[in-house]
Amino acid sequence: MEPVKVGIIGLGFMGTTHLAIHRSNPKSRVVAVADIDSDKRAGDIRKVVGNIGGGRNDRIDLTGIRVYENAAALLADPEVEEVDICLPTYLHADVAIAALRAGKHVLLEKPVALDYEQAAAIVAAARESDRCFTVGLCVRAWPEYRRAFEEVAAGRLGKIRSAFFKRFSPNVDGNGWQNWYMKDELSGGALLDLHMHDIDEVLYFCGRPKAVSSVGTTYKTGIYDHVFTLYHFDAETPAVCAEGGWSAAKTAPFEMSFQLIGEKATIISGPTGMFLYHVDGAVEKVEFEAGSMPTGWHVEIDHFLDAVRGRADIRKFLPLQDILDGMAIYEAERRSLGEGGVAVTVDYR
Repeated sequence: MEPVKVGIIGLGFMGTTHLAIHRSNPKSRVVAVADIDSDKRAGDIRKVVGNIGGGRNDRIDLTGIRVYENAAALLADPEVEEVDICLPTYLHADVAIAALRAGKHVLLEKPVALDYEQAAAIVAAARESDRCFTVGLCVRAWPEYRRAFEEVAAGRLGKIRSAFFKRFSPNVDGNGWQNWYMKDELSGGALLDLHMHDIDEVLYFCGRPKAVSSVGTTYKTGIYDHVFTLYHFDAETPAVCAEGGWSAAKTAPFEMSFQLIGEKATIISGPTGMFLYHVDGAVEKVEFEAGSMPTGWHVEIDHFLDAVRGRADIRKFLPLQDILDGMAIYEAERRSLGEGGVAVTVDYR
């Protein structure tokens, strides 16, 4: 089968990450890229900085790839079948809807949008389209989280009593095009851009919380840069908490970790690895085989390519309703933060 012809919009940290992953996957071929920055269009990515996965090379070779100055020009390219939209969040709604209406399959980087209203407009366009659509909530595809979900689904932990999720990043001030992460009206701060992953994991492992209570801190520009949230369920659901932020020094290591405590066993995944601690005293260290898909980004993109070719159902992997529910939880957390940590009911729509 011919590879899927891909266009990448935005050559920042995630756009260049997607480019490298597509180049390593025979199921796709990047035929076009677009970026407003003339240096990046020339392959110079020295200004690209991320908070996970190491640095970038000085240049990328764009030989044989059509290069456009803006998203509209790329969307008009008839050869492009699928687009990876890796733009700042405030641009997501307009470009994603335009891409779907142009008949493109769309992989939209997280978070889906700045607010629920924009997210709902994107999801409505996806539902109206016959094209594949998903959002880059890649932690669902990350090996440790996938394995934990399989363990829970198989009943090896028994009834879950508590769950804790953590996402800890070095400070991102100075990263990104025109420092957009540090502008709440462009990124939503760490509360939306970073913590959204663990909001999604709460949904993935535990289902819909009824309410949330959040406390946190704000950075010098007024954005929320660190948050602790308690998720309120009914009496039969485990105690669930998540922490996320980018308030640490730039020299601090990135950490994504979690803990699930069940009646039969506990799973802890963190910087030293992933372990299953059984109540009978047995301890298992979970080993992951080295392969061609070492990260959730690789798995997510590979699965999406399969969906484009009709070999997978992307909406089973990430239901559209989960995308909207995550934004509803985010908005409840934001309100709770603004009201001093009071419990706020989540408005699912």
